[in-house]
Amino acid sequence: MVYYVYREVTRVTDTDQVIEIANIGLALDTESYVPYYEQIVQQIRSLVKSDKLKEGQVFYSEGDVAKYLGISKMPVRQAFQKLRSEGLLVIEKGKRPLVSSGQMPWNFQELRGFSEEMRRRGLVPSARVLSRGSISATGEIAKALHLVEGESVYAIKRLRLVNGDAVAIVDSYLPERLFPGIDKQNLENNSLYSVYENVYRRRLHWAEEVIGAVAARGDEASILETSPGSPLLLIRETTYDTSRIAIEYSRSLLRGDRYTASMISIRKHANNYPMAGRL
Repeated sequence: MVYYVYREVTRVTDTDQVIEIANIGLALDTESYVPYYEQIVQQIRSLVKSDKLKEGQVFYSEGDVAKYLGISKMPVRQAFQKLRSEGLLVIEKGKRPLVSSGQMPWNFQELRGFSEEMRRRGLVPSARVLSRGSISATGEIAKALHLVEGESVYAIKRLRLVNGDAVAIVDSYLPERLFPGIDKQNLENNSLYSVYENVYRRRLHWAEEVIGAVAARGDEASILETSPGSPLLLIRETTYDTSRIAIEYSRSLLRGDRYTASMISIRKHANNYPMAGRL
C-alpha cells in the first residue's frame, strides 16, 4: 500500500467559471489600520470559506486586482503569496491563479524533505528549532530505528513555516553514532535531508509513513496558531538510506485545515490469476 497526498486541481477553461471581480465585493478600507495586503487576504479567505469563491475557479492576476482596487501591485503580491501559502490560491508561472480549498496536497510517492516540497511549489520554507538534545531511545523510537533500548539518539523539535506562517511541528530522532555533532548544525537554514546527504554523505533511499489524525493539544495549538482541539494530520515516518539503515524517525503534526491525505492501494495479482472479465 502506498500512502501519499495528492489532489489535482484542474485548470478550468469554461468562461462561466471565470470570476467577475466586481461581483465578489472586494474592497479596501482606506481608514483602517489593517494593511491593504491583509485586508485582501481576509476577504478572499472569507469568500473561499463561505463557498462564494469555489475551488477550480479562475481568479484574476495581481495586476487585475491592483487595477480594480486602485493600488500598486506590491500589497496584492503580498496577499497572493500569503493566500498561496495557505493553499487558497494555486499559482503557476504564466497562468492566472486558481481558487483552491485551503488544503495543500502532499505527495508521498517521492521522498522529499519539507523544504524541497515547499520550494517545488514556489513557496518559501523556513524552520525554528524549538529544542534539541541527546536522549535514550526507548519504545516506539527504538523500534522504528531498529536500535537497542537505551542507545543514544538526537531528539530535534522544529516548527516548520511556509512564507512565515506556522504549518507543522516536527519531532526528529536520529542515531547519535551515525550523526556525531549534528546538533551543532544550522537546522533553521538547512534541511535535515540536505545535512544527511551533503555533510554526512548518507544517500536517502526510501521511507515508511503511517498517517493518522489527532486533536491539537493546548501547547501544539498555540505553536501552530490554531485552536485547541483542531484536527491535525499526524505522520510517523522512518527514513532509510541506500544501505537499508534506518537513519531518522520523525513525528510530524500538520494543520488539518492546510493539508489533506489520501491513499492509493494497488492489488497485486499472481501471474496465473485470470484478470480479464473479472470485477
